[in-house]
Amino acid sequence: MSEASARRKPNDQPALLDTELEHLPPELRWCEWMARVEAVIFAANEPVTRSVLARVVGKNCNIELIIDDIRAELAGRPYELVAVAGGWQHRTKKVFGDAIHAAFGTAAGEGAKELSQAEALVLMCIAYFQPITRGELSSFFGKEVSRDLIGVLRAEQLVASGPRSPQPGAPYTYVTTKTFLSQFGLDTLRQLPDFEALEDAGLLSKEKLLDHPRVCRYRR
Repeated sequence: MSEASARRKPNDQPALLDTELEHLPPELRWCEWMARVEAVIFAANEPVTRSVLARVVGKNCNIELIIDDIRAELAGRPYELVAVAGGWQHRTKKVFGDAIHAAFGTAAGEGAKELSQAEALVLMCIAYFQPITRGELSSFFGKEVSRDLIGVLRAEQLVASGPRSPQPGAPYTYVTTKTFLSQFGLDTLRQLPDFEALEDAGLLSKEKLLDHPRVCRYRR
C-alpha cells in the first residue's frame, strides 16, 4: 500500500480532475485536452458521447475542434476517429481490412453474426419505417415475418422494442438500436442511403416502396 493510500480515510473521495488547466499556457492546455479526449475514446468499448468527453475538458473547450485536431494527427495512421451512434470511436481504416483478415481470419468491425438476406431486408425496413409492428412488416413483404426472425435481430442487439402501436391490441413496435448504428458505421439514421441507392444495389424495389402507405408518410 502506498503512503498516500495509507493516509486516505475509507470514505475519502479521489481528488477532482482539474479540467480547466488554467495554470497551463493555451497551447499546452489544448494539447492536454486532446490527449485526454483521445485516451477516453481509446479506452472505451463503445462510442463515447459528447457528455462523457465534457467531463475531462474545460467548460469552454470546443470538442468538435479537439476531434478535428486528433483526426489530423491520425491522418497517416492505420486507424481513425469516426462519428458513430451519437459518439466517437477509434476504428481501423477499411483499406487494412484484407491485412487484418489475413492475420486473424476476420476483418475490422466483424465478429457479429452474418445476417441472412431475409433478416437483412427486415432490418432495413425497420430502420427506414420505425417504429413498425411485426404485422406491418408481414404486410409489406406479403408473408409472415416470424418471431424467430425478429428474435435473431434482437439477439444481435440490432433492434429493440419500441412504443406500443395505437392499433387494436396495442402490438409492440420495433426500432433500431445504437448497436445498429455502430455496426453499420452510422452516426444517425439520417445517414441511411436513399431509396435510389438501395434500388441500384438491387436490395429493394422503389416501385414497391412508393406503393406502401408507410413509405408515403416517411417521404412527407
